[in-house]
Amino acid sequence: MNDRANSSVTHSPFIARERRRSGIAVVVVMAWMVGLAVLGRRELFVGSVARLAEAALRVNPGATYFSVDQNGSQIGFASTTIDTTETGIDVVDYFVADLPVGGTVQRSSARSLVQLSRGLALRSFDVSVDAPGAKLIAGGRTDGDSGVVYMLSANGEPADSQRIAVRGPILLPQLVPLAAMLTDPPKIGRNYTFPTFDPTTMEQRPMRLTVRAESVFTLVDSAAFDPAVGIWISALTDTVRAWKIEPDVPGSGFSGWVDAQGRVVETTQPGGITLRRMAYELAFENWRIARQRNTAANAGTDDISESTAIASNVSIGRGGLTALVVRLTGVDLRGYALDGGRQSLSGDTLSVGRDAAAALIPAWSFGVPRDSAFRARFRAELAAEPLLQKGDPRMVQQAIRIVGLERDPRAVAEKLTRWVHDSLTKEVVFSVPNAIEILRTRRGDCNEHTQLYVALARAIGLPARIATGLAYVRGKFYYHAWPEVWLADWVAVDPTFGQFPADAAHLRFQVGGLVKQAELLRLIGNLRIDVVEAK
Repeated sequence: MNDRANSSVTHSPFIARERRRSGIAVVVVMAWMVGLAVLGRRELFVGSVARLAEAALRVNPGATYFSVDQNGSQIGFASTTIDTTETGIDVVDYFVADLPVGGTVQRSSARSLVQLSRGLALRSFDVSVDAPGAKLIAGGRTDGDSGVVYMLSANGEPADSQRIAVRGPILLPQLVPLAAMLTDPPKIGRNYTFPTFDPTTMEQRPMRLTVRAESVFTLVDSAAFDPAVGIWISALTDTVRAWKIEPDVPGSGFSGWVDAQGRVVETTQPGGITLRRMAYELAFENWRIARQRNTAANAGTDDISESTAIASNVSIGRGGLTALVVRLTGVDLRGYALDGGRQSLSGDTLSVGRDAAAALIPAWSFGVPRDSAFRARFRAELAAEPLLQKGDPRMVQQAIRIVGLERDPRAVAEKLTRWVHDSLTKEVVFSVPNAIEILRTRRGDCNEHTQLYVALARAIGLPARIATGLAYVRGKFYYHAWPEVWLADWVAVDPTFGQFPADAAHLRFQVGGLVKQAELLRLIGNLRIDVVEAK
């Protein structure tokens, strides 16, 4: 049947869910990018090691302060402090924001300490995150010249320790603005390419940036207190020339304005959060004063949490759509995993179908030893990740109990789908999904269902990955997450809805962990969807 309708995610529960999650996701993502992504050891990038090492010797200690704004209002404060010694450089990043959650304003914060050599090579890092329902602590150190060992603990769980191999030169993502400014004088149209490391996929990949514009900013250098209005006001200003740097693939790297010294002037984070450089008094003291003036009546307004999230009260059963065609407008679709498998993207039109019967017939078996090519191909989809503890004895034992003596991958995938669906209480939780914690509490929304499913699948050797995007339910689009498993091809399954395979109402936008999922926030307020066909 044809079901023509104009739908915008600006008016759907997707927004409510993402606004609720954005406070936690943005804080955690920032902490990971500052801490877990700091994985350089030998070189920063090919051909520029000597120049950066020389430039690093000229780095002066100091602090930079930022106002954290969302939707035109200040919600927090951020800072970057650089301290130099004879043998190294310490970089401390701090981020704090007040977010309305569940009718009250709750604070989320992240702090990281990264210790570098005078040549900007990593020595160690420590990261802490404190958000509603999510407490994360991470730390690490370099291991010789070939890897980084880090430990991660979430919500009081025992630390999860892993070693990441470093092959060849890589760049610290937080140093991208500095590297861009120090290697070549900035000018509009100039391109920079840096080898970087994605901590969620555990893969190196090049990041290509382009200088898009040049402008002059007037920044407040110092402030004075105005007793008449009870806030700090500008006292002295400084004119700063800055260049706008953007990744060639939207959402794949740093985007913002940077001065000639590589210091951030203004940048936009996921969820519509903007950081603007200014004097400490304006960035922090005025925010603190405004927060104190908020009344209890105002504290509960514009709540970023709603009970209409997909996992809490929506059930579409085990049948669902067999085909869905939509037109996507309002956003740049580059960088999203929209094309491939059961999805086909042509221009701005996306067609989604259920997985073909042939894709459900496994081309392999648990009863036959898999060769090195199979293991190499699915290394990432069989590996442990932070908060996805596939090798934990409790996870392995539970997976074995669910699967029993079954050796057919399709039957294994279906058993896992039914067990996770039947075993977890469906409720929205304020948490960073932690597989072991989910196995213990047996509760959560689509993120928790997916995280646990993928951990169980990998624990017994079934390649699995996390897909995130939108689910089309009763004429509206909701944020959603679900697993994909490898049989004869990647097959979408949905333990939240209890679907095997998942129906065509699932629109995949990203594949991967937390950082990839956070990129969905770029859709908020911009994406418009025209449903062409649904049957």
